[in-house]
Amino acid sequence: MTQWTPGWSSRKPAPSDLTLAITDGQVARPRDGWLHQWAAIEPLTSGGLGPVYVGQLNDHPVYAVEVSEPADEVFELVGLRDALILMEAAPAELLSTGFQVLQWWHDHRYCGRCGAVTESHTKERALWCGSCSIPWYPRLAPCVIVVIRRDDRLLLARSSRVKRHFFSLIAGFVEPGENVEAAVAREVKEETGLEVQNIRYQHSQPWPFPHQLMLGFFADYAGGELVLQEDELAEADWYRPGQLPPVPPLTTIAGRLIQAMEQEILASGEGS
Repeated sequence: MTQWTPGWSSRKPAPSDLTLAITDGQVARPRDGWLHQWAAIEPLTSGGLGPVYVGQLNDHPVYAVEVSEPADEVFELVGLRDALILMEAAPAELLSTGFQVLQWWHDHRYCGRCGAVTESHTKERALWCGSCSIPWYPRLAPCVIVVIRRDDRLLLARSSRVKRHFFSLIAGFVEPGENVEAAVAREVKEETGLEVQNIRYQHSQPWPFPHQLMLGFFADYAGGELVLQEDELAEADWYRPGQLPPVPPLTTIAGRLIQAMEQEILASGEGS
């Protein structure tokens, strides 16, 4: 059983340590897996970011590093979104951690207060500004995503901005000063014109585009007619279990929420 544990360490990589190689938003992976040994990938890292420690895979240290685009035929370039959505065997949690941590290093190479060059903190996962004596921690952006139930049906919507022809769920960022339940109700109202009630948390998923934390909810329809926010949604409708249009796979929180709601409706006897 593969065990991934995200974490922090100040240690430098040893030649045999595992390394996630990233180039231009893609994984530069070996043909037989997802990770390299540091000794094999180090010659490609000149001028890039990292290596930065991101955790342990089966008790082996793992680093993320930015590399120049490898021309060697033994490498395969895979887009992060394709890996997480289309490839069931992809180590989703490891990839998410590696991309988010490396993006944080990229965004905070300079202090956001004074512009000085930052350096790795010696005691925790932070980038340190010696001029201001302040740390810059990895950024997380909390987002809500919700499946809405109306009797024996659930609401699915197709984004007006995503090219893949999936029907998915209503989602959006949590605003400052807002709790997550209020964010669910607001996002649903803004994007669909509907009112919801009985908002209940289900589960979460890190989503590294670039640093979101998706918080998944169920909610019940409370009133209103569908009026779509056109710059967000191309279409939306109510669907019964077993009669759904194409939806995201179970590697995504949207896919798992949709499946769980289908099961809830069928278990209640309303969807039979």
